[in-house]
Amino acid sequence: MSTSKPASILEPYIKQYWGIENVLPKGEQYVHRIIPCGLSELMFYFGERPLVLDSRKSFNENVVLNGHQKEFFDIQIANQISLFSIAFQPQGLMKFFNIPMNEAYNQSIPLKYIDRVLEKELFPRLQDAETFEQRAEIVNSHFTTLLAKNYANFEFQRVRHIVNTIKSSKGLIGVDSLSSEACLSRKQFERVFTKHIGSTPKQYLKTVRLQHSLHLKSKDKDKSLTQLAYDCGYYDQSHFINEFKQQTGYTPKQYFGNYDSYSDFFDG
Repeated sequence: MSTSKPASILEPYIKQYWGIENVLPKGEQYVHRIIPCGLSELMFYFGERPLVLDSRKSFNENVVLNGHQKEFFDIQIANQISLFSIAFQPQGLMKFFNIPMNEAYNQSIPLKYIDRVLEKELFPRLQDAETFEQRAEIVNSHFTTLLAKNYANFEFQRVRHIVNTIKSSKGLIGVDSLSSEACLSRKQFERVFTKHIGSTPKQYLKTVRLQHSLHLKSKDKDKSLTQLAYDCGYYDQSHFINEFKQQTGYTPKQYFGNYDSYSDFFDG
């Protein structure tokens, strides 16, 4: 897998680019579990697409926008896969797509339904590019141009500040405290947050706590589940297990026994 950071002017909106070029031996298949990570992604598939093992998220398009996820789902990869992904900052999508982000929440949406012009302009250029680095430069140039064209969204800085507050607190902050930080009533805050992030604040805090547990485990693989639950602010180990399984489909013990610990939100 290849990764790179965006151009500096795009860093408030885009976290990173990543891509995969892989060929599996004939007859082999690989099932990968997607779990909530607190980020939205724009995925470009060149050639074969993975099979989504969830009828609610199946798609047959080459360019797909994945909004913030509430729950896990599996994809099956066979033969060859070639993809390029733009992983946005939690609030990044609102700068480029003029739709309420809650419409993309827990959804995988073909880009043509949101911005057909962007798909027609960008996909052919990325498909013709010969290297991951060339694709990253194409996206840098295109989104820098979009940034200059797009109108200023006065809510962006407010939402960005709240997301940074959530990240710095590792999700250990209440919705009332966040609404106060945003200088909004709780009802107003929940409406603004959901419109621009997609998820409700409460659900997003759950995702951030999940990602924090993955981050801590990646730093200390010998950390016990009891200590991990305590460090991540869960009431007790049972609360940790229930929230973890709800979002990943596995208990923490099962997950850490089968997957490498890595947080898309905190790492990278």
